[in-house]
Amino acid sequence: MPREIDYFKTFCKISKAFGTTAKQDELLKLIVDSAVESMNGKAACLFLADERQNVFVPTAQSGLSKNYLHANPMKARRIVTALEGNGYLDFTDATTDPRLENHDAKKAEGIASLLTVPVRVSNRTIGVLSLYTGSRREFNPEEIEFLQALADQGGIAIENNRLYQRMQKNAMLFLDLASNINSSLEIKEVFKNLTEIICYNLDMRGAAIRLLDEDQNELNLVASYGLSQGFLEKGRVTTTETAKLALKGETIVISDASADHRITFKKAMKAEGIVSMIVTPIMVRDKVIGTLRLYSEIKREFPDDVLLMVKALAHQGGLAIQNASMYLKLQEDKKSLEEDIWSYRSWF
Repeated sequence: MPREIDYFKTFCKISKAFGTTAKQDELLKLIVDSAVESMNGKAACLFLADERQNVFVPTAQSGLSKNYLHANPMKARRIVTALEGNGYLDFTDATTDPRLENHDAKKAEGIASLLTVPVRVSNRTIGVLSLYTGSRREFNPEEIEFLQALADQGGIAIENNRLYQRMQKNAMLFLDLASNINSSLEIKEVFKNLTEIICYNLDMRGAAIRLLDEDQNELNLVASYGLSQGFLEKGRVTTTETAKLALKGETIVISDASADHRITFKKAMKAEGIVSMIVTPIMVRDKVIGTLRLYSEIKREFPDDVLLMVKALAHQGGLAIQNASMYLKLQEDKKSLEEDIWSYRSWF
């Protein structure tokens, strides 16, 4: 019973610390330090997912030498698959267990046993937390549950930290683009900057902005970034499912272009290296005048705040067109007024 109380108090203390740590590197270090301290371990390491390479790489560690040789990232990926089925993996003798590699490195490091649990958020594994002991140890259910709870709490803290960082980044992105749009009436220049900045800040493969030509019933390209000319030629038609939905005012999210029935040009997508995409309308007042398409070369589930930002940026694009149109109209009105005044003067 005293052990349970210790675990409970430790967990409350750690949870509070997670909630007050703002910097990501400090948070990750706190997770591994907490695992070592609370479970009387020798060391701990946190592996986080690298979505681009589809592997898990060591991101923070405590108690291990800098030269310690971790498992090959692809091997770590296979371990994650096993973890997702079992919930944990324990290795009583980490120096001989055939499921592990680098046995000599573990002996040299003084590692005896190893307990590994997944770091999960919303049923998605974003990382792996491993605890190392210096003496041979058989982990009991209570210890396994505690490390699992610690990993889950750490996963929530990591996700919240990422959300906070993303919100700050999105706010700066929106401010920069709003300033850019307000400082120029050159639509093509504004849209060119828009596609580049979005791709850089949202880590996208490419982007394309098209405006609707109602007479030709085509979506004409006005700006793009990171996409080949051959691929861009495919996007002018308005008859694809994604184009039709966007022109009705809907935002479409495609997680896997190779399997989604709404994608018409699957071969072109694959050849271009496109896996996921977002399509959102560009509107002026209540009328759709074009589309903004964002492409990713990795499979992604886009969070709500990212989708909200993309919609807001498309709306800013619509405002840029509206501002430019009003300016041109004022210029025409000014010219007409000057001509009228000149004709009146000729009467005198």
